[in-house]
Amino acid sequence: VLVYIQDNVGWTIGYALPTLGLAVSIAIFTAGTPFYRHKPTSENAFLKMARVLMGAARKWAVSVPVDPRELHELDDEYYAKKSATPLPHTPNLRALSKAAVKTGGCASASRWSLSTVTQVEETKQMLKMLTVLAISFVPNAMIAQTNTLFVKQGTTLDRHIGPHFEIPPASLQGFVTVSLLVTIGLYDRVFMPFARRMTGNPHGISQLQRMGIGIAMHIITMAIASVTERHRLAVAHEHGIYESKGTTIPLTVFVLLPQFVLMGVADAFHAVANLEFFYDQAPEGMKSLGTSYASTSMGIGNFLSSALLSTVSHMTRRHGRTGWILNNLNASRLDKYYAFLTIVNCANLLAFFVVYRLYVYNADISGVVASARGKQLKREVAMQPATIDAVEATL
Repeated sequence: VLVYIQDNVGWTIGYALPTLGLAVSIAIFTAGTPFYRHKPTSENAFLKMARVLMGAARKWAVSVPVDPRELHELDDEYYAKKSATPLPHTPNLRALSKAAVKTGGCASASRWSLSTVTQVEETKQMLKMLTVLAISFVPNAMIAQTNTLFVKQGTTLDRHIGPHFEIPPASLQGFVTVSLLVTIGLYDRVFMPFARRMTGNPHGISQLQRMGIGIAMHIITMAIASVTERHRLAVAHEHGIYESKGTTIPLTVFVLLPQFVLMGVADAFHAVANLEFFYDQAPEGMKSLGTSYASTSMGIGNFLSSALLSTVSHMTRRHGRTGWILNNLNASRLDKYYAFLTIVNCANLLAFFVVYRLYVYNADISGVVASARGKQLKREVAMQPATIDAVEATL
C-alpha cells in the first residue's frame, strides 16, 4: 500500500506516513518503559571472550590436565548468587581449555591469564557457531536478489491487473512475505507433527536440517529464476525489443511468481531456523550476542550480493565482451548470472554438509560429559576400600 501511494500519490505523503508510524511507535515504546523487566547489566561478552583467548595464548605450552576438576572454576554458591548455571568442561576446542589451567601463583593470577571453565565453555560455544555463520552468508545473498534484480525484472514486464490498476514493482516483494507466512503455518501445523512422529525429535527435525532444506530450496529457486529469465529474453528478442531500454515486454509479471514464492519458502526454512539456532546454541549469558549472528549474516549477505554482482559484471566484460550485467536488462544475460548463483548455492550446500557432519549440539555435549562423569564416579566408588558393614553384609 505504501509503495502504491509513493508511486501514484506522491513521495511527500509516502514519507510522511512511515514517519508518523515511527512517531507513534516511539510513543508506545516510551509509555511502556516502566512495565518492562530490566535485567541487571553483566560483563561485556567480547571482553570475556578476549580474556579466554589471551589466557590460552599465554599458556600455549601448558598441558590440559586429564581430570577437568583440576581446572579453575568458582563454587556453586557464586553462581547461585548470580542466578546462573556453571557449564561443564567439554573436550572440543581443547586448546582454549588452557585458559582455565591453574599455574604457579594462581591465587593472584590476572583475569587475562586465568579464566573459569564456564567462561572458557561460553567462548567455545560462541566460536564453534562461526562455522554455521559462514555458511549462512550465501543464503542471505540470495534473499537480497528479491530486493534488487527480481524487482528490476518486474519493471520490464506487464504489471497490469485489469485496465486501470498496475502493480508497483517494489510490491512484488509482498509475494515473498505471503509465501513465508503460509509456509511457516504449514510447517508448524502439518510438517512438524508428522516429522515429530517419524523422528521422535520434539522439533520434528533439527535446526541444522531445517537450514539445509532452505539452502537446497535456494538452489531450486535460482535455477527456476534462470529459466524464467531466459524465457523473458526470448520474448523480448521475438518482439524486436531486445536492445530497447525502458520498453515493456508483452509478458505478464506473474511469470516471476514462482521465484518469489520459492524464495519465501526457502526463507521460512533457513532464516527462521538460523535465528532459532543462534539463540538456542548461545550460552545463557550471551543470548543477545548469539542472535546478533543472524543479523550479521544478513548484513554480510547483502555485501556479498553486491560483491558477486560487481565481480561478475567486471569479469564478463573483459577483452571487449558485452558482459552479463548491463544497464539495459533486455541486453543483459541475467539468466547466466542466475545459473552462476545456482552453482554458488550448490557449493555452499556441500560446505553445509561438512558443517552438519562435524557440529555437535550443546545438549549432546552435555549428555556425553554427564555420562562420562557418571562412569568415572562409579569407578572411583568401586576402587574405594570396602567398609566393615559392607563386608559383614556379604557374609
